[in-house]
Amino acid sequence: MTEWYNLQLFFMTNQTDTFHYPPELFDLIIQTIPVLCRGKKDVLLFFRGAGVPETLYADMQQQLAENKDSINKYDIARNILTRINEKNERYLSQRRELLKRVSEFESFSNCWPKDQYAARGYVAEVRKIIQTKDAFTRMELEREKELSKHRKLQQEKIDELNKKKEKIEIIKRQLYALFAIKSPQERGKSVEGVLNSFFEFCDISVREAFTISGDNGEGIIEQIDGVIELDNQVFLVEMKWLNIPVSNRDIHQHLGRMFSRPRPNGIFISASGYTDSAIIACKEALNRSGLIILMNLEEFVKILESGTDFIPYLREKILKVLIEKEPYYLPVMRNV
Repeated sequence: MTEWYNLQLFFMTNQTDTFHYPPELFDLIIQTIPVLCRGKKDVLLFFRGAGVPETLYADMQQQLAENKDSINKYDIARNILTRINEKNERYLSQRRELLKRVSEFESFSNCWPKDQYAARGYVAEVRKIIQTKDAFTRMELEREKELSKHRKLQQEKIDELNKKKEKIEIIKRQLYALFAIKSPQERGKSVEGVLNSFFEFCDISVREAFTISGDNGEGIIEQIDGVIELDNQVFLVEMKWLNIPVSNRDIHQHLGRMFSRPRPNGIFISASGYTDSAIIACKEALNRSGLIILMNLEEFVKILESGTDFIPYLREKILKVLIEKEPYYLPVMRNV
């Protein structure tokens, strides 16, 4: 069983070894088969038993019939082996069977007495070559397995990167298209969807725009543009696309929504910048434990164009607020 397994591995290396015997083994088999067989006809029977078609040695049968001394056992073995040792799969099964029969040969008493020791030595050498080849084959198979695994991982990374690039391009096109929309209402609604897609792409948990109604039939009392969660912190998101910078009045509306909640965190996104009074209002909110971050829509454009990783970028803005009480800070874009 072990020898057969080794033979299977023997024929699983590169293309050259798969389709024909290497030179050192070819010559050894030519020397081995004749000493395993007493007569010339026995040599032919050995090949026939391995499945070699009679058409490959019919001429030698005829030659023996006409003159038995015109060809010897070694010539017969060399001729037949040369004919089946082609670089194609036509006689692959016969080559395997011949090698199996030689390596598993144990009936040395059937050999000529003077050939028995030589036969044992040749068979042992064939087994040694197979075992040596098997060791290299095992290493090659393991190496190929590792290379295949590495190639698969690399391809998965490439595919994932291509998917990300494709998603980024879609978000870019959607974002750029917003600048052509004239209707403020349509534009405001569209920008919320684009930003939500951007947050989702960055693996940030998102809840899209929603409204809150009063308990006593007051109707809608609060409208939230969106909510994101980062590092176990929840941020209320507000987006304004105005023709003028966002004022402290707009900021105070958002701060009111923030401070009506237990943990007042918020992000305000403007397409037209902020007034000084708006920035001051945010700094004052920090004194009441309100964490608010100011962003420009232009930041998202530059993040997409530069390939900056958004999560570290946003964390840097949060850290700036917590340490230096600076809500309107623009980190350096870092391509990843």
